[in-house]
Amino acid sequence: MTHTIHEKQKLLARIRRIRGQVDAIERALENEIGCDPVMHLLAGVRGSVAGMMAEVIEDHVRDHIMNPDQAGAASREAAEHLIDVIRSYLK
Repeated sequence: MTHTIHEKQKLLARIRRIRGQVDAIERALENEIGCDPVMHLLAGVRGSVAGMMAEVIEDHVRDHIMNPDQAGAASREAAEHLIDVIRSYLK
């Protein structure tokens, strides 16, 4: 079973919160609020999407690239390094 199926409810809850954030941007634009609040809302969505992407990628690396039952210390270390790089890139 893949991690997206195993973590389905958690991921769905997260994407629903992101949808709420996007809806808030739409309401802000419809109500013609200033650009500062809109940019703040946009930054929030960007951070939320990046965080979700990082979580899915991290789980993918752990479940599909690094099998904890078979991986040696060097392989685990390489996978952890990859996760760190991806997290850094997605911030």
